[in-house]
Amino acid sequence: MTSAATSSPSTSPVVTTEEVNSDLTVVGGGLAGVCAAIGAARQGARVALVQNRPVLGGNSSSEVRVWVCGATAHGVQHFARETGIMGELFVENQFTNPSGNPYYWDLVVLEAVRAEPNITLYLNTDVRSVDASGPDDDRTISSVTGWQMGSERVLRFVSPAFVDATGDGLVGHLAGAWYRTGRESRETYGESWAPEGPDRSTLGSTILFYSKDAGEPVKFVPPSFAVDIAETSIPDLRPIRIEANGCAYWWIEWGGELDVVADNERIRDELQGAVYGIWDYIKNSGKFDADNLTLEWIGAVPGKREYRRFVGDHTLTQSDVLEQEPFDDRVAFGGWSIDLHPPGGMYASESGSRHWHPDGNYHVPLRSLYSANTRNMWLAGRNISASHVAFGTTRVMATCAVIGEAAGVAAALAVADGVAPRELATERFERVRRALVRADASVLGVLHDDPADLALAADVTASSTLLTLAAETPTATWELADHLGFVVPVDPELDGIWLLVDAAVATTLEVEVHDPDLPQNYVPRELAASASVEVSAGEKQWVRVPVQWRPTSPRNAFVVVRANPDVVVHTSDEVLPGVLTFTHREPSPQEEFTEQWRAWKQVLQRGSVCLRLDAATSAYAPSKAVGGYARPWGGPQMWVSQPVEHDGEPWLALTWSSPAVVGEVAVVLDDDLDEDLINLHHHRTPFDVLPTLVRDYRIEARAGDGAPWVVLADVTDNRARHRRHVLPSPVSATELRMVVTATNGASAARVVSLRAWAAEG
Repeated sequence: MTSAATSSPSTSPVVTTEEVNSDLTVVGGGLAGVCAAIGAARQGARVALVQNRPVLGGNSSSEVRVWVCGATAHGVQHFARETGIMGELFVENQFTNPSGNPYYWDLVVLEAVRAEPNITLYLNTDVRSVDASGPDDDRTISSVTGWQMGSERVLRFVSPAFVDATGDGLVGHLAGAWYRTGRESRETYGESWAPEGPDRSTLGSTILFYSKDAGEPVKFVPPSFAVDIAETSIPDLRPIRIEANGCAYWWIEWGGELDVVADNERIRDELQGAVYGIWDYIKNSGKFDADNLTLEWIGAVPGKREYRRFVGDHTLTQSDVLEQEPFDDRVAFGGWSIDLHPPGGMYASESGSRHWHPDGNYHVPLRSLYSANTRNMWLAGRNISASHVAFGTTRVMATCAVIGEAAGVAAALAVADGVAPRELATERFERVRRALVRADASVLGVLHDDPADLALAADVTASSTLLTLAAETPTATWELADHLGFVVPVDPELDGIWLLVDAAVATTLEVEVHDPDLPQNYVPRELAASASVEVSAGEKQWVRVPVQWRPTSPRNAFVVVRANPDVVVHTSDEVLPGVLTFTHREPSPQEEFTEQWRAWKQVLQRGSVCLRLDAATSAYAPSKAVGGYARPWGGPQMWVSQPVEHDGEPWLALTWSSPAVVGEVAVVLDDDLDEDLINLHHHRTPFDVLPTLVRDYRIEARAGDGAPWVVLADVTDNRARHRRHVLPSPVSATELRMVVTATNGASAARVVSLRAWAAEG
């Protein structure tokens, strides 16, 4: 016989508080918190990652199901996809989850955290109190305490530093950190998109839904609280489509005129009522062929967009974003538009959103990632120090993630050095910069000059190098009904372009060369050269256009072939490194806030105009893979071999005049940062592994000319961008090389960076 355990009425139940000690506590398990935790852990910090939900990923998780958008802006910005931890998640998800299953995405994020031995994960743990002390302008957090639901545990997290990645900024609020909510006035930061006067309005919250075809008629009886959307402006002003799912209904938004935290329950009820009302309209209005459709999933957790934004040592503003301010302490970048929504959300009479894109990617400074008055609190995600207008772009999740990695790396370094965030950002920033470069994090225009990388002191050679930029095999044609543009790297000069064209009659072809001005931009800003050439009537003519340009430093040229209805340009399926193709359109008068990006739209993404450059190029030289920049910056910034049909096993080698003691070899490979990957279902990329990635390679070393090569690493079936090979014991070598034996589909080997790190200690 068994008996149930009972407690005596005279016994007072006690829940003992357990103390968790670590180097860094990260509160919030969205992508910002995940990347902060992983970034810090990889710097050697012991991290407690605290998440109040049963899954990681925040708004991107299967609980909410929002697309992870970022600097690519759905293809508006170029060579802009995030690297570092967010980049790893994108690339791994592409392989394991090409169809965009929300639950498989959960696994990708969870596996990334579990792979880090320095992270201890606490799910279902809701932080409810913060122990902080000090005067108003100099607060210090000593611990945060939370309740772990289901386990009935009280956990007190103690560490020298904390990352608030809660989204709503709960930790900072309870600690007394300075913050803002709502919209600043136009005069506060001189922002044209700010309102005339300040107010409490924010972006609202959203609940999404999925439907599916059941294969047979399925009825829907709406609940009593379903909103009758026929009585609202929704059918007239918002797109309702039976083939749409999930984040395609991003505009189901409400609560911007309320307090999105205090009124969270009311907002959830209204949003769910709206979803059921929209579904009732689809199923029962008779306006859609929806008999066989059934509701498969509806969110229960509102996806919040905005709440507290903390005050840091720098507040990112509209001008910082649009002018692409090159902060000396830049640690992350974004490229999404300034994307602001009306406070009334789905019931507003105006458009659901308005967008203002910068001409290219902008930078985020480290000074925006910590509290100005709470000396050991770092910021990650949508709560960073930014104005409401600038927040309109930094808030998207991939940008939050790269900001999170930067905050996590910086926090780990600050703890290791025993310094406050402000001191690290202003007096020791070189430490952060070099750590981010070594981690292949998402930074733009940051030079790799770390002397710990022995490759910087080596001579660099290769078995072969791509010297001629050409795509000469035609596969299709493009009519010049509108201007056609293409970007080519110029290093050191442009001295004539050959184009393959058809001409219906004798005509004149006009070509311009424009300077994009900034190294991360792919729009024509300044006219650098122009030329015209007479074209005879005929087909498949190689025509030389005598344009010349020699910029003061390597950069991209935006070449414009002006519209000519008598000319057809041939195109090719050949993919040229660093080359982009665009078509032009004139914006309509109704388009408000029209910027240059709208005039030029990318085409032939996995192909090129048939072209050939006269001048040999150094854009793909072996030296590009050592030091320099680890992502496109005024050119592709990588070594590219001759096609494998001419160089069967391309190699890239480092040679030292005296032996170097190497403890780690790292390679950064080309994962085609112009390919716009996404976690769920906005669009489908047609391959599981990016073809530009090296698939099989060997790392070899030898201790003198004529000595045998020793294999240090032999890799097959690679699908990652950044591979680190930590050697069991340091190796003394005068030569080290990477030998490529196969790619994942590209015609040549592409290596962004080859690094030989000195043995530690």
